[in-house]
Amino acid sequence: MYPDVQLLIDGHWRAAEGGRSIPVLNPATEEVVGTVAHASRGDLDEALAAAERGFRTWRRTSAYDRAKLMRKAADLLRERAGDIARLMTLEQGKPLGEAKGETLAGADVIDWFAEEARRAYGRVIPARAEGVYQLVVKEPVGPVAAFTPWNFPINQVVRKLSAALAAGCSIIVKAPEETPASPAELIRAFVDAGVPAGVVQLVYGVPAEISEYLIPHPVIRKVTFTGSTPVGKQLAALAGLHMKRATMELGGHAPAIVFADADIDAASKLLAGSKYRNAGQVCVSPTRFLVQEQVFDRFVDGFVAASREIKVGNGLDKGVTMGPLANERRIPAMEALLGDARQKGAEIRTGGNRIGNKGYFFEPTVVTGVTREMRVMNEEPFGPVAVMVPFREFDEVVEEANRLPYGLASYAFTRSARTAQAIAAEVESGMMTVNHLGLALPEVPFGGVKDSGYGSEGGSEAIEAYLNPKFVSQAGI
Repeated sequence: MYPDVQLLIDGHWRAAEGGRSIPVLNPATEEVVGTVAHASRGDLDEALAAAERGFRTWRRTSAYDRAKLMRKAADLLRERAGDIARLMTLEQGKPLGEAKGETLAGADVIDWFAEEARRAYGRVIPARAEGVYQLVVKEPVGPVAAFTPWNFPINQVVRKLSAALAAGCSIIVKAPEETPASPAELIRAFVDAGVPAGVVQLVYGVPAEISEYLIPHPVIRKVTFTGSTPVGKQLAALAGLHMKRATMELGGHAPAIVFADADIDAASKLLAGSKYRNAGQVCVSPTRFLVQEQVFDRFVDGFVAASREIKVGNGLDKGVTMGPLANERRIPAMEALLGDARQKGAEIRTGGNRIGNKGYFFEPTVVTGVTREMRVMNEEPFGPVAVMVPFREFDEVVEEANRLPYGLASYAFTRSARTAQAIAAEVESGMMTVNHLGLALPEVPFGGVKDSGYGSEGGSEAIEAYLNPKFVSQAGI
């Protein structure tokens, strides 16, 4: 059964002030499966006050005890992964196996940051005078406001939540209204593990209204956001106006570069699987496939064949490998991009259409014959659309890979160690994976450059954004 999702404020699960709620739809059936509480301004004020109190408690909790509680939450998440995955599939649409994998990966993220809590080291700086000690200590920055999207309801919350708690911060999570139940269950694992009241708050509502209220509020000292570049720029500007530290993980249009000496059959299958994961609704999804012309036709043929093997359907059904798009507005977005490409001369090699008239299903789609004037070459599709572009020389593909203002993820396939080193050095992105899919592990950095944002949500770098370094210089009396 899908729950009516509540707010968590000061350790209590409750309805919104006034009882206001928002319907939650199943994207595979378009049926209402439940509701989520819609926070009012009064609810936000209570959440802010609770976060301020919770911070005073949590910052005094030792790193050892914070880590122990976090590991308990991770264990609870693993125990409940099957039930949570079903909720995620109902509200978001992805296949049940992907939903369970995301939930279990979330537990691994919690474990990683639990250990980072115990390794947030300071340092001793050699002094110039006898009897002087120069210390750098790390202190939690303060209450955090976190804003997360619907494409990975647990993954996007758990990185922010875990980093904040590991550092000793309290947090207010504004989770997605389209997919509220799975992040609520993630946070329930922390509550059931014993996190003190006020350390974690969970709210839902109109994103713009909540962000415009929380970010400038004096209680909030750190902002973290995952979402589109236009919205991220607005929130970063608002945070900057109030001198709030910010981490921004924004959009991309990831190049996947395939050189002629690569294992073409393996590359086409691997990249197709990556492209259609979560119906292409992935910020690091490969979108522009830049393939050396000697092997272009072979790669495209292999990719088209892999695309046609994708089984699209309700994520709860056995054998389904791609679910629906997560909401109704994604269908016209796909149709507009492809309509523009067709009008300007592109060829749809496979797919290109909505499937049926119930549920937000869309065919895995491969496009060739594209030009830079087409929207699909310049705008992130955020759906199951793969754009194929041939290239001749190394410098040409580097220029295309770096042409857009985005710089989140990138991919390359080559058997040449020299080419691999050169392409990794030349492509402007926060992440590159060569000859395999190696992104988004808890222990590695995760973030972009240019218009794809700044800061990291993975690796040892991630916790630093939640800590203030304090310099202490002390001389003997």
